[in-house]
Amino acid sequence: MHVHRARRPRRRAAAAHVLAALAVVTAAPILAPAPAGAVLPPVSDHLLLTVSDSGHPARDGRFELFCHPAGGDHPRAEAACARLDELTVWGSDPFAPAPEGTLCTSLYGGPATAHVEGMWAGRPVNADFGRATGCETARWDDLVPFLPRTRL
Repeated sequence: MHVHRARRPRRRAAAAHVLAALAVVTAAPILAPAPAGAVLPPVSDHLLLTVSDSGHPARDGRFELFCHPAGGDHPRAEAACARLDELTVWGSDPFAPAPEGTLCTSLYGGPATAHVEGMWAGRPVNADFGRATGCETARWDDLVPFLPRTRL
């Protein structure tokens, strides 16, 4: 019986090696790099914008924006892409909030809110906008026409 016990771990080890080899062979097509000359899908600037309480019912809702080339159902796609391009500077994030410690006025800019998510300039975007302070209002206004002009 001692002989059989010694063989079982070897069989299990051999079976484990066979399973590992099969896993590698099965995953190889998935992990393989694209062949030389293959056309990869372009990285696209694509943003989803959700706007509420802008004071213009037609400007509230969820809009999709593609840039380079401009498209989607954003009401001012070409102008929005052009403005975002103007604000895209190395080392600067056009969607970033005001830096910590920035002194902001308490000037209320209205109830409008917006949420942006997607990809811009090769980076993920997940940003919220409001108009509760002077800094937030200035940040919003800087992104018009990507964000809509608002009314109180």
